Amino acid sequence: MFIVLVALLLAAVMAVALVSIKFLFDDHLVKRLYRLFALADLAVIGIIVGGWAVRDVVPAWFVTTFGSFATVFMMAQLMCGVMVGVALGVRLVYRKFHRPTKFDPSRRKVLAHGMIYPLLSFALAAYGNRIERNSDVENFFDVPIKNLPPDLEGFRLAQISDIHLGAHFSLERLTGLLQRIADSKPDLLAITGDIFDDVPMNPAAIKIVDAFTDKFKFGIWYIHGNHEHFRGIRAIEEALAQTKIHVLINRSECVTSKLYVLGVDYPPRAPVMSSNDEERAKIFAEARKNFVDRAEEGVPEDAVKILLAHHPEFIDDGAERNFPLTLTGHTHGGQIGIFGVPLLPVFKYTRGIVRNGDSIGYVHVGNGSWFPFRLGCPPEIAYFTLKGA
Repeated sequence: MFIVLVALLLAAVMAVALVSIKFLFDDHLVKRLYRLFALADLAVIGIIVGGWAVRDVVPAWFVTTFGSFATVFMMAQLMCGVMVGVALGVRLVYRKFHRPTKFDPSRRKVLAHGMIYPLLSFALAAYGNRIERNSDVENFFDVPIKNLPPDLEGFRLAQISDIHLGAHFSLERLTGLLQRIADSKPDLLAITGDIFDDVPMNPAAIKIVDAFTDKFKFGIWYIHGNHEHFRGIRAIEEALAQTKIHVLINRSECVTSKLYVLGVDYPPRAPVMSSNDEERAKIFAEARKNFVDRAEEGVPEDAVKILLAHHPEFIDDGAERNFPLTLTGHTHGGQIGIFGVPLLPVFKYTRGIVRNGDSIGYVHVGNGSWFPFRLGCPPEIAYFTLKGA
């Protein structure tokens, strides 16, 4: 089903690109470009579908190289089509109010300065693939908490999420990311799932993360995402059990003083995105409640509780229990945004801070990618400082 949806999406991009060609070039070029782009797009779609069928034998270098090429090629076409659509709309409005007395219906339909559109689209696609998706930004937030114990004033934790180790996120980059965070000296590092996403790389990745635990005063705290369940969850848990990483699977641990970190697993059959299916939503809500109930067992009532979860709808559960902070991921922030607003907000909570009374939830935009491209949504390292309210 996944690869069928990908193929359909790419076919839609192909259709958008072919339609836009006639508004960018003179008639004598249009037919040639139709043929050229149709063949190229079909070849890309065919390689993606065929590669998925034999993915176990496709070398990682090919996935990395071809994945980047295909992403730039298809995203450039999509953005070019969007730009052409916007330009046509603007031109239509302009002509409606500025039509000359003698209107010539035979005026050429080609947009002025047509080459600007594909060139700008390619530049943006290359930027999103080569630069922005590899440029982690740092975001800082204060978390006001009523009756915060004095010794927790200024306590700072960092969060990373959705690294998705594999063809587009290397072990070397993981090491560099962890070192950068360690150099900032937060008290604790929280990892909210979808990091161990490549079976051959997972054992080495677990060792790398474990090697950094002593670089944080209170260690590294981790919960599963949905992708760990796809990549041999038993082997991952066995390897994690041999480390100093705090693995929270529907349980809690005391950090210091009255500060507790609670962690929940990813509920089975949870909707990947927001669901309009009332029955499924009810089952998901019950599973979330059950997981948080288990995680909260034995935690003192007056403790400062921080909840780590992968799916962002756990923010509602944290707010219901008046947890001061709930950290989540999963959405990647949509990977494409405009002025900080996700272009496709298909989740209940997609990106950033969610405030509900005295409770703060946060949806991390992730450090990796579903596909190797980010625009207006760079990967991030989020820092949270506890402050007395």
